[in-house]
Amino acid sequence: MYPIDLTGKKGVVFGVANDRSIAWAIARLLGQAGAQLAFTYQNDRLKDRVVRLAEGLENAITLPCDASDDGQIQAAFEQVAESFGDISFLVHSIAYANREDLAGRFADTDREGFRIALDVSAYSLLPLVKHAAPLMTGGGSVIAMTFQASQKVYPGYNVMGTAKAALEHSVRQLAAEFGPDNIRVNAISAGPLDTLAARGIHGFLDMKKIHAEKAPLQRNIHADEVAKTALFLCSDLSSGITGSIIPVDAGYHIMAV
Repeated sequence: MYPIDLTGKKGVVFGVANDRSIAWAIARLLGQAGAQLAFTYQNDRLKDRVVRLAEGLENAITLPCDASDDGQIQAAFEQVAESFGDISFLVHSIAYANREDLAGRFADTDREGFRIALDVSAYSLLPLVKHAAPLMTGGGSVIAMTFQASQKVYPGYNVMGTAKAALEHSVRQLAAEFGPDNIRVNAISAGPLDTLAARGIHGFLDMKKIHAEKAPLQRNIHADEVAKTALFLCSDLSSGITGSIIPVDAGYHIMAV
């Protein structure tokens, strides 16, 4: 058992695609701490991978949900309500932009590419929280995943930086709106990690190298460090924290040069 005990807590994790996903690192640690989890998968192509991972955690369930489809979101939470009754936390680790919108000039992003990036990466948090909140009868914790490109220019991140800026404002707005229900909404701003999605970012290896050189800890972070922060945010130890963007980046965000 992990030092933080989440026995009896239940939650939903959106965004597990494979065993290198940040969402999986978080889910695995939450499961080890005793939480019961529901995993969603976007489509049949990802179903088998997610099901295999979920089988490694006790009493985990899996269900289909494309977070860009309101009908699927509603159906997913109806199934969660039927299976769990109530939940204590929600993890939003969803982001997507067309590859061509990450490789070229930001000014060349077309209207549809911009819409897709913001819809999937930022807007999706709103309906997920709206449907999760009624199940958080004793209060709860919502965690989203962001990146410093929301505030600074990262070549190759382009429209995803815009989407992360929108996501962070949504975190603050939702924290204010659901605070009276004792539902906390926060985001983790992680440093660069070796995920499959990161491979689509132009110059990712240079980004990692610069982070390690400039960060006060003189290294890159590990996925389990993000997971431990998520575990803290899902526990009662973080009961006074909401509307915050918490950096887990070896201190890189404090450096000016």
